[in-house]
Amino acid sequence: MKRRIIRTSDGSNTIQIEDWNEQYHSKHGAVQEAYHVFIKHGLYHLNLDALKILEIGFGTGLNSLITLIESNKLNRKVYYTGVEKYPIDVGLIKDLDYIGALDAAPYKEQHYLMHQCHWNAPVEISPQFVLRKQQKDFLDITDKLAYHLIYFDAFGARVQPELWTVPVFKIMFEALVAGGVLVTYSAKGSVRRAMLEVGFQVERLAGPPGKREMLRATKINS
Repeated sequence: MKRRIIRTSDGSNTIQIEDWNEQYHSKHGAVQEAYHVFIKHGLYHLNLDALKILEIGFGTGLNSLITLIESNKLNRKVYYTGVEKYPIDVGLIKDLDYIGALDAAPYKEQHYLMHQCHWNAPVEISPQFVLRKQQKDFLDITDKLAYHLIYFDAFGARVQPELWTVPVFKIMFEALVAGGVLVTYSAKGSVRRAMLEVGFQVERLAGPPGKREMLRATKINS
């Protein structure tokens, strides 16, 4: 599929898949969306010294980069697993220039290491951030009781409705520890109902720029 870089409303870039007319991040602001959905309502919602995070859709690495930056501020140890079936070429990652958008020059080499390091093995990106990338389909995730937090950042239900269904959210539910949380930019009624069906407690929260609401789902039982 053909990919091209486009500018979003907050001045940061994202990738558009032209065949789908779909973006990796919100056109209303890639960085703003990442901070609002995944950092404010995910990372900062959980008060843990060590955090195990699963990202559904590693993509451009924007969420992992921001998590690295913010976890350093919080002095937290993060074990980050990013699942991506179709990795992005590192040349395109450099053209996105998230280091410039975030004014994060000290993290430049670590950001590129995230994309250049080996798959399917833990890699220490910094003393407080360990990354494990997995190249596979989301339906092939078999982890049980393994994560405190899931960033559910798959492509939207308009283009990939099969990723927003009961079977997928059952996998997510089983991958979380008791009290674990899943956050996503989506607020579709069908998505919320699928989450409820597998046992999540679901909150509607104010969405990022351009979206009225988002969802946060919590696993109450073990």
